Amino acid sequence: MKLITKSYILLLVIAFSISVKAQSNFEKQGTQAWMKGDFRTAVIQLEKAEAKDPSNVNVLKMLGYSYFQNGDFENAIGAYTRLIAQKPTDYSAYYYRGKARLNIANAPKESLNQMRDSFYSAAIKDFSKAMEISGEEDIQILQNRGVAYKDYGIFKSYKSKKSAEKNACIALFNNSISDFQKILTMQPLKKDVISLIDYVKAQIASLK
Repeated sequence: MKLITKSYILLLVIAFSISVKAQSNFEKQGTQAWMKGDFRTAVIQLEKAEAKDPSNVNVLKMLGYSYFQNGDFENAIGAYTRLIAQKPTDYSAYYYRGKARLNIANAPKESLNQMRDSFYSAAIKDFSKAMEISGEEDIQILQNRGVAYKDYGIFKSYKSKKSAEKNACIALFNNSISDFQKILTMQPLKKDVISLIDYVKAQIASLK
């Protein structure tokens, strides 16, 4: 599970090739658009397919990913939440829901600005759950969780004045460094991760 996105797409393609005869017209059209990378058309067809069969996990997988690729992170979260309700062992649903939540936290709509704290913490929980289900410390999930810890720490540091608040930020930064260091045990020369560690250490120093 080194390349989660490629694995995710490959598994979906295999599942679709097996079940294509049983698909509704909306699902077929949505699948065809999805496989071509036409995610806007895919959303239109897959929303109709879900309305006819709300428990279809293949439709929910494609729909969640299509929303995500369209930058519609709120609807992506909703689709992946429905998928998790149907298939709670699908680690990729937690992974992409976590990425969608992190994207919202980092570039929130005005209406969601007051909820940034909860989006950061929920994203971290999703990445942790994805790793728990997958049964291994995957580099891509670790890096996303490390970034989430980093970004959450930066967000909280803007308001931190008291010693306890600064310590809470430092704890988040330390969790970020821990995830990045785990990556370096597997890929010691990963320059982007080395740079991230240096950046987070500078953030910690600025709080002391």
